[in-house]
Parts: sequence; C-alpha cells; structure tokens
Amino acid sequence: MSQPATFEELLAEAQAVPVQGWDFSWFDGRASEERPSWGYSRILAARMAQASAALDIQTGGGEVLAGITDPPALLVATESWPPNVEVARRTLRSLPASVVEAADAADLPFTADCFDLAVSRHPTVTVWAEISRVLRPGGTYLSQQVGAGSVRELTDCMMGPQPVSQARNATRAAEGARAAGLVVIDLRHAVLRTVFHDIGAVVYFLRKVPWTVPGFTVDRYRRQLAALHDQIQHQGPFVAHARRFLIETHKPK
Repeated sequence: MSQPATFEELLAEAQAVPVQGWDFSWFDGRASEERPSWGYSRILAARMAQASAALDIQTGGGEVLAGITDPPALLVATESWPPNVEVARRTLRSLPASVVEAADAADLPFTADCFDLAVSRHPTVTVWAEISRVLRPGGTYLSQQVGAGSVRELTDCMMGPQPVSQARNATRAAEGARAAGLVVIDLRHAVLRTVFHDIGAVVYFLRKVPWTVPGFTVDRYRRQLAALHDQIQHQGPFVAHARRFLIETHKPK
C-alpha cells in the first residue's frame, strides 16, 4: 500500500496546477460542494434558447456557457483576465461566440439596447447601470452570485475571525438592480456544504478563488496550512459553507 502524500508533497502538487478558467475537475475526490437546487446551467440553457442576442459577462474560461446546446444568433462573452480570455476563445469557438477582453468594473464595450439577454455566473462585481444600458427594453439579466460570508470558515481559519463584508449581499444586489431601472423577478438563496479532504485541495481553492483570503500565498500562510493539515489528518475533512444567490431581472419596455 502506498504511503499518503506528505504535507510538503500536497503543497507542491496544489501549487503546480494551473488556475486558468473555471474547470474544477481537479477537485474530484479531494473536495466537494453542494449545488443550488435551482440548476443555473439548466436555466441558462433555456434562456439562451429563447434569445436572439446574448451577452455572458465575466465568462471565465467559458466552461459554463459552453454547456448550452441552442445558442442565439449573436453570442458575445467578456472576460478580464488575459489567460482566461485565450481559454474562453478556444472553449467557445464551436458555439460560436466572440470573446471580448474587458475589465470587470469598467463600462461594457457595447452600444445601448443591443442584447435581449445578459448573464453572469459568479461575477466579481456587478455594474448594474451598464447591464441596464446594454439590455434592450424587455430584456433579461440572469446571474448566480457568491453571497456574503461564503466559506467564511476557511477565511477565519487562515486569517482569524473576520467581519463579513456585505458587498455580496443579495438584498444589496436587488437594490442595485432596482436603482438601475430593472425589475427583480426572481431572488433565491442557498447555503451549500463544502468539504475539503486534504490540504492540497485547500491550497488550490485559495489560489483559484483568491478573494477568500486576500493576498494568499503558501509561504505567507504556511503555519496556518500546517495546522489545518494536522486537523484534517486527525479529525477528518474540513467543512465550510458556500453561499449563493440567484437573481433574475427584467428591463421594462
């Protein structure tokens, strides 16, 4: 029987894995997260099948958008991180979809009233005024977002107890949408059990989702990682709770 990987081997393995895109298959067998009951990919596919011109904002590597089977005649995606832009262009070539590099918090590089559907899964920021501007009257914005205090157990484990920022609060998102002239037609919440089976999974997660522990590096947090590794070894998997919300809005005609 082979010996389990050591602390240092797990760290080295997790640091060697590329973080481009939003493919989380490396976590298989090492970490798991429950999925929201609403099924974002299913709703996305249904909305895309009804659209004529659609925009996916902050597409990552395009992996989620690539799952649709009936794309609209015009399909565009934006992404801010250059390595992800190249991944998304390859991933979405067959749909086909155009991928435009655009900063997350900047104005969208499109004329007003040009899309009847805009979507975004786990955006870093939502610029509601810009979404309202590029939607046609009668258009829809659909988004699954990370809620306030998501996996706060892991944040606190690394950094000590931290105040929960309300920047990702679902109620605040709805208020932002209404202030931009949009009508909120659906708002749902979910708390999802997230389990890490080894310290390598923790390190890869913190590299891939850097806002969980701002400024994270293995060297900077080696002491906390070693303590958590020992905890997992002796007490079992580390459990946190992800928070998600689904928001769907409509631009009045």
